[in-house]
Amino acid sequence: MDILAHGMWAAAGAEVLGRKVAITRYDTLGIVIFALLPDLVHLLPVIGWVAFGGGTMRDLYEYVVATPAAEPVLPPIVKELTHHLHCIGHSAIVAGAVTLVVWRMRRNWLIPLLGWWLHIVIDVFTHSLDYYPSPVLYPITYRGFDGVAWNTPTFMALNYAFLAATWIWLWRTRSRRIVP
Repeated sequence: MDILAHGMWAAAGAEVLGRKVAITRYDTLGIVIFALLPDLVHLLPVIGWVAFGGGTMRDLYEYVVATPAAEPVLPPIVKELTHHLHCIGHSAIVAGAVTLVVWRMRRNWLIPLLGWWLHIVIDVFTHSLDYYPSPVLYPITYRGFDGVAWNTPTFMALNYAFLAATWIWLWRTRSRRIVP
């Protein structure tokens, strides 16, 4: 799924959660940030290459909007780093390990981590094997589930239509939020 939709679904999920249990604005913000991070973190090596290694803003743009097999040529280390950071950010195994550590050390971060989990679940079903499958079992395997490619026009239209309907419903029923 595209990053804007990830953020909007995470914010909607946080709003629904806030109607069931008391969560803070920081929890809501954390949910949205953690929902965006898997798609942002893997851009860091490309951004570093653009800033310090000879890449151009055009290279960054072409990487961001690329389809599989149409990515710009990246230096081997940048390509490897982006690949592994993508795998780490979309892995339920990695997210599970982080969640266990957070549960033991910083329980107040558990609610924000829901954004990361939401991102993984959404991407498992909205990435096809042809379009950046989510390696949910990385580092055991790179394989992903063959879902519906989120970038198809029909899916994009339906996704944003459902988002609009969800946000209209949330707006019309907004007085039901529990405030901590």
